[in-house]
Amino acid sequence: MNAPSSGSSVLVRIPASSGNVGPGFDVLGLALDLWNSATFALDGNGWRIEVFGEGAGHLPQDEGNLVLQAARRVWQALSSTPPEGLLVQCENGIPLQSGLGSSGAAVLLGVVGANTLLGSPLSTEEVFALAAKIEGHPDNVAPSLYGGLTAAVPAGEGWAVRRLPIASAWRNRRWIAVVVPEIALSTAASRQALPSHVPLADAVFNLGHSLLVAEAFRTGDAALLAEAFQDRLHQPYRLPLLPGAGEALAAARAAGAVAAGLSGAGPGLIAFAPESDDASPIAEAMVAAFQRVGIAARGWAVGVVLMD
Repeated sequence: MNAPSSGSSVLVRIPASSGNVGPGFDVLGLALDLWNSATFALDGNGWRIEVFGEGAGHLPQDEGNLVLQAARRVWQALSSTPPEGLLVQCENGIPLQSGLGSSGAAVLLGVVGANTLLGSPLSTEEVFALAAKIEGHPDNVAPSLYGGLTAAVPAGEGWAVRRLPIASAWRNRRWIAVVVPEIALSTAASRQALPSHVPLADAVFNLGHSLLVAEAFRTGDAALLAEAFQDRLHQPYRLPLLPGAGEALAAARAAGAVAAGLSGAGPGLIAFAPESDDASPIAEAMVAAFQRVGIAARGWAVGVVLMD
């Protein structure tokens, strides 16, 4: 493997993701049209990172940054000597701690950026495995890397990952609303709200509804998505941590969404309007619902990112 030459640079873009997708707890993930991008350049001495956009002024600009940590893991995985100088310039469009996969995107930026600089010695499957190991769970990394709707489960020492089909009618439109309230809720805190055991009936309920979510996406069946987008494993325990979330979800449905719930572990919410070309009015209704209870929020209308 030839080392990259001084002055080499690459540009990497990674989309946001929504984990769980209703009942698909820790398995299903959906790639969304919000992006983080980064330019990696061999430059000078030391490893440095500059952050613009979301997280600017808050994220570390040294090797405490997750992007640089993930990049270094590539050289370690390849038993290769890392370069003395690396400059990464990030333009972040994914809000931090939002339930939209910002940490998974950061990990993938680092792994994909370093791998590309080195001439891509790691396969896509190896990139995924390394990124999932760093992230600790696969349901954000998988859609952000493969695009679309994905299912990822442990399999032996690795992972079984599949991109699931999405109906053509549910492509190329901004039919999904995402809203992020200004509520501090880390993934770790959200995890702590979950019980250590759940009733068998609830596990069976989520298993069946996850299959129906996948079928709704495959066939473009809005009525089926409305029926399938129910959860008993995490949302009943997490939603009470988010003031105004219940009102925002009700506002989404009143504005035309057929299904709505937490995005990942929250605090972000996601709503689906398959009959709409632009879910902005739904995002605006959700933001307004949060504002009525005194909580600031931001919203976006997005589409599904496909890596075809």
